[in-house]
Amino acid sequence: MDLSGFLSVIQVKRLEVQTDPQDTSCYSYDASNLESLPAAVIFVKNTQEVSTVLEAANYFKIPVTPRGAGTSLAGGTIVAPGGVVLSLTQMNKILEIDEENLTATVQPGVITFDLHRAVEKLGLFYPPDPGSVKMSTLGGNIAVNAGGPHCFKYGVTKDYVLGMEVVQANGKVIRFGGKYIKNVSGLDLGSLFIGSEGILGVVTEATLRLIPLPEIQRTLLAVYNDLDAASETVSDIVRNKIVPATLELMDQVSMQLIEKARPANLPLDAAAGLLIAVDGPADQVAKEMKVVEAICLRNGAREVRVARDDAEQEKLWEGRRSANGAMSQNCKAFIVEDTSVPRTMLPEMVRRIKEIAGRYNIPCAVLGHSGDGNVHPHLLLQELTEDEWARADKAVDEIFRAALDLGGTLTGEHGIGLVKKKYLNWQFSSDALELMRLLKVTLDPNNILNPNVLL
Repeated sequence: MDLSGFLSVIQVKRLEVQTDPQDTSCYSYDASNLESLPAAVIFVKNTQEVSTVLEAANYFKIPVTPRGAGTSLAGGTIVAPGGVVLSLTQMNKILEIDEENLTATVQPGVITFDLHRAVEKLGLFYPPDPGSVKMSTLGGNIAVNAGGPHCFKYGVTKDYVLGMEVVQANGKVIRFGGKYIKNVSGLDLGSLFIGSEGILGVVTEATLRLIPLPEIQRTLLAVYNDLDAASETVSDIVRNKIVPATLELMDQVSMQLIEKARPANLPLDAAAGLLIAVDGPADQVAKEMKVVEAICLRNGAREVRVARDDAEQEKLWEGRRSANGAMSQNCKAFIVEDTSVPRTMLPEMVRRIKEIAGRYNIPCAVLGHSGDGNVHPHLLLQELTEDEWARADKAVDEIFRAALDLGGTLTGEHGIGLVKKKYLNWQFSSDALELMRLLKVTLDPNNILNPNVLL
């Protein structure tokens, strides 16, 4: 590894680079509880500059961590020792919105919410909406196959990526896919790179599928005195062939903390709340809202509040989106996990999370994209003692074991990153892991791309 040789090439190419620790320290951490100071941060403005950086890094064997906004909750943007950060935030242009083909072509540094606003002005819709939607970038969303509340009805990021431009570890640029919908030519390279957490290549451009913006959306909050009853309601809604746009679970702890940080008129004395949105044509929405309300009441909801207007509706969703910030204001650190189980197993998964947290004496808030079985337990640490961290680690181990025992997975949308690497062999066979490693070695033989992440 020859850092000085690598940086000399970068300087000759007149790329923007920072090496002073005072400047690079803010790139040493992300939204996880991990930290590593990069040897340098390089800012790129186009595909050619990305290619230049990777070609040089591959030659000098310098670890490179691609990075957008750094919102990873799994340590996916923590640089390897002696490595550099490749910042893609300046590649932030929406290159085209094609209304006839219903596509948007974007650079990786575009903030997801900015794309939402741009296409919605034209009556179009890009559904993936991670909780960090106002900060996270589309490149990062592709790297972890991000989801969010809308993915129950509309799917996750991979369902909207039609084509990509990717720079390989050796600096070579490849393109695949495009504006067409149907394509079975060759291997599906998109599926290889989406969700690969930056270990196989760097996405520098993506063509995304858009859909017509639903005519209206209405939101209701169902309030429960029993957490199990709220969880059971989710399964009942699905059994009745209703597919809400969003179906979010909040337990009492999460509602209390959200209300304290960003008041949204959430019930502080309730055991749980379901935040449910239905969208589509007005007549269909009216019918489905009545059915959903009846199902909630039948399953024990003590109250169902329908948002009266757009302002009240947005207030509820702003509260939900502020959950992580609300947690951080009420503890010294928190661990947010991201298990996903079959929908029918959601009530049992929530019960197990609560039991595990209670047994290890750690306050726990439970949120979830419950329509697709994605649960986010937040372990709220108050002391940061060795003992508390050890108890939290054991609790996390048991939560993941419970998810796998119930037929679930280690992550629904946050990725594996650094945080969950040790659990991969719990979910995958040695043969499956060997195949993943073979793909990594084939595409990145010098192991320079995000080498301490995932595998």
